[in-house]
Amino acid sequence: MKNKKTIEIINTMALRGPNIWTYRPIIEAWVDIGDLEDSPSNTIPGYYERLTGMLPGLVEHRCGVGEPGGFLQRLREGTWPAHIMEHVMIELQNLAGVQTGFGKARETSTRGVYKVVVRARHEHVSRLALTSARDLVMAAMEDRPFDVAAAVQEMRELADSVALGPSTACIVEAANDRRIPSIRLNEGNLVQLGYGARQRRIWTAETDGTSAIAEGISSDKDLTKSLLASCGVPIPEGRVVDSEEDAWEAAEEIGTPVVVKPTDGNHGRGVSTDLNTRSEIDAAYRLARDEGSDVIVEKFIRGNEHRLLVVGGRMVAAARGEAAAVVGDGTSTIAQLIDSQINTDPRRGTTE
Repeated sequence: MKNKKTIEIINTMALRGPNIWTYRPIIEAWVDIGDLEDSPSNTIPGYYERLTGMLPGLVEHRCGVGEPGGFLQRLREGTWPAHIMEHVMIELQNLAGVQTGFGKARETSTRGVYKVVVRARHEHVSRLALTSARDLVMAAMEDRPFDVAAAVQEMRELADSVALGPSTACIVEAANDRRIPSIRLNEGNLVQLGYGARQRRIWTAETDGTSAIAEGISSDKDLTKSLLASCGVPIPEGRVVDSEEDAWEAAEEIGTPVVVKPTDGNHGRGVSTDLNTRSEIDAAYRLARDEGSDVIVEKFIRGNEHRLLVVGGRMVAAARGEAAAVVGDGTSTIAQLIDSQINTDPRRGTTE
């Protein structure tokens, strides 16, 4: 009978809550290594060198030895493909920016069949890491090339597409620092923190302690202004308008420069600032109208924009907004100027 020296992924399960392996989400895959059960890593000439050449970061993996280099020690002494897949899955996800550390590989009662378990911060990314790890392990065994950079880039792009929004991600990371487990409850930004009677839920930057009334007020800029004014908080002069002509009349009433924006917009969409002429205000009205239900014209107040974070009735952080701008050089396109003058800042990430 012909040898079956291959790795087959029989079944994959996502365990999204507490499970027999850990209290965090994991991917559990059943893999059949077939006749490779008779071929531990120390019996394959050049395998150690090829695998570590592809993934030099494996030197940091502790494995059961408990110190950096522990996995490589196991690799030299002889270990099986399922165990190697576990560590390759972890390393590929780490290279893609999806920090992962927990993993297990355990035999089953069926010869050659193993359970491979790895922490899954993003389920889709972990599933892709599983198949990529299988292909990389086989390529190293058979002395075939494998494009690690391309595999990592694919995982990185997938992670960017399914990642939590920045506000939600910050909250989840803070919970993780406090060893509070989290479960993503939908494809968006609805997340459960903790389990059982003490669980809490967040949605983007809102918590389950945010009232529907508060949310409704804050999403209406005109109503928010009137309530702040009733409390003695200074607000910019302005009003809701219903046409381009009305917008210009409002600007003349309060005096230019003005700001034109949707009453219920967010993320700065549809907002135009420092407007002085009729043509500017007409164009700004059309832009704001397309982004929201109503349009408001307000006095433009010069200064820095800040966003304040209040937790438990206390302001705990403030972020200053900076307007992005480029300076032309007479030859470069706007896109080229953005890349050379703005996107070179490493704090901007790779997807902005």
